[in-house]
Amino acid sequence: MARDSQAALVALNRFGFGARGGASGDFINAASDPRGFVKAELTRPNGALLEVPGLLSTAELGKQVFDYQFEQQQARAAAKATQPAATLTPSQQPSSDARPQQRRNLSLSTIAKEIAAKDPAMRQADNANAAMAPTDSMQPLVDPPKPPAQPLNIIQKTFRAEALARLQRGVVADCGFVERLVVFWSNHFCISANKGALARMWAGSFEREAIRPHVLGRFADMLKAVEQHPAMLFFLDNQQSLGPESRAGINRNRGLNENLAREIMELHTLGVGGGYTQDDVTSLARIITGWTYAGRQGQLGTPGTFVFNANAHQPGAQQVLGKVYEPSGVAQGEAVLADIARHPSTAKFIATKFARHFVADEPPPALVATLRDVFTKTDGNLGALANALVDSNEAWQAPLGKIRSPYEFLVASGRLLARNPEDPGRYLNGLNVLGQPLWSPAGPNGFADTNAAWAAPEGIKLRLDISAQIASTLADRLDPRDLLELVAADAASPETRRTIERAESRQQALALLLMSPEFQRR
Repeated sequence: MARDSQAALVALNRFGFGARGGASGDFINAASDPRGFVKAELTRPNGALLEVPGLLSTAELGKQVFDYQFEQQQARAAAKATQPAATLTPSQQPSSDARPQQRRNLSLSTIAKEIAAKDPAMRQADNANAAMAPTDSMQPLVDPPKPPAQPLNIIQKTFRAEALARLQRGVVADCGFVERLVVFWSNHFCISANKGALARMWAGSFEREAIRPHVLGRFADMLKAVEQHPAMLFFLDNQQSLGPESRAGINRNRGLNENLAREIMELHTLGVGGGYTQDDVTSLARIITGWTYAGRQGQLGTPGTFVFNANAHQPGAQQVLGKVYEPSGVAQGEAVLADIARHPSTAKFIATKFARHFVADEPPPALVATLRDVFTKTDGNLGALANALVDSNEAWQAPLGKIRSPYEFLVASGRLLARNPEDPGRYLNGLNVLGQPLWSPAGPNGFADTNAAWAAPEGIKLRLDISAQIASTLADRLDPRDLLELVAADAASPETRRTIERAESRQQALALLLMSPEFQRR
């Protein structure tokens, strides 16, 4: 059974979130039919969807945050109006010759930091995530000193509810392959909740609406859903982009914002060196002017929904990658996305990134070529891509050399210890400490997907600290030797077995198990 056990370890760790504890029988099931165990999730209709009572649509959430911000704005205005003029600082004093302050040409990351610093809801949400006193059984971190209780605002409540739904799905999934696909594509088409209140409010609904319905569908459909989602438009500032010759552009003396167009080409489809030029980026930016979302007053449509603002759209034909796209409103941009989705550079870029995530930092060239060909021949069918990965020999023969990301580590811990989270606070806190705050990468390129990012000495030390704290709470109720059988069975190395058996206590043994190669590597 040794070979089957090794294949079971690959099935559970490389493709999923690891074995569940309790009486799940995951390792036995995976050992009996490793490929079938992984692929079973791919055959379930709508298996990627996350429909949880209480989770609202982007439009409904948009209305709530718009109303919340409006109430906050009115409250600040009322407070300022009642403040005696003598107490106002010089900067607050009205000036007859006051002019709108000139906005610097800031980078995307700088803009995000400025917004986060100025938005009270953002500061409160970040502080809550960094030091939230949790209630569920899993304890990856020492409880921080409890601050005075503060009521959660609608933005914090929404973010935590979305996080809990995602975490619970990961902990209870049979194998977790589909959830791993969701995490992969959500990071590929990432936004950052740190951009501001709207991004934090929409982070979960963006994943539920633009990513999950398409993880086993067509790449072109996911691409369109992502680029037209209000969360992506807000994150990459496309609502600020005006065609220089559009009615709005002329009236406001403003022009293009190329953030979204650049990231579509560089990060979402063609990749660096994918054959596009700066002229292509500029042309695409012109084409997608007018792609925005309706605001609080709903002048263009239902608040919080994608709308096409013809007054902001650059008129005329545009050329992208050598092809001329005639003016056709929103359809002009949709046609470009459809063509880019089928471009050979996109197939190669996606295949390489897919193989790197699941198999190795330097993926086998033969596997990349296979995935590229499947992507091309099936018109970007992502279900076929996932099946091709599982069917490949390279994915099973490559050593388990990649270290789990912080998210994968914490979810795998919850699965093994049979602790379905009841509160997201400890997970969110753990992710913050380990450098992968949920839905909050530092830039539009998402979190790194290589060992260099997660295997640094400081990161490993933090994992050890978390493992020790988990063990301090749960070791008395669990036998680490039994858990090792659930994790790896016959595939566990003699060194790991000896280390756990010779541990000075159950607590130490459990911590060592959570830090073992069989648990940390995929």
